[in-house]
Amino acid sequence: MSQVRCITHPEVAIIDVGMPEIDGFEVARAVRLERALDDIVLVALTGYASESDKSRALAAGFDFHLTKPLSLDMQYILVKRADGTLRGIV
Repeated sequence: MSQVRCITHPEVAIIDVGMPEIDGFEVARAVRLERALDDIVLVALTGYASESDKSRALAAGFDFHLTKPLSLDMQYILVKRADGTLRGIV
């Protein structure tokens, strides 16, 4: 992915890590390279829950690593915390 284009500027992007053709890690790295998008909170949503998967997500530029299925309570917490000041694993 050589270029990221956004029609809108979201505050939060929830990205599935296991997408076909391009994985979520590549998407996160590409977003983080775009200065205009560096304030977006990136959330990895995945079925991969090992510590190495979490570390890989954070290293790729994700702010949060969440495993499926994502409960409504967790969605609410995520939105409340998505002010960009907290980085880590929920």
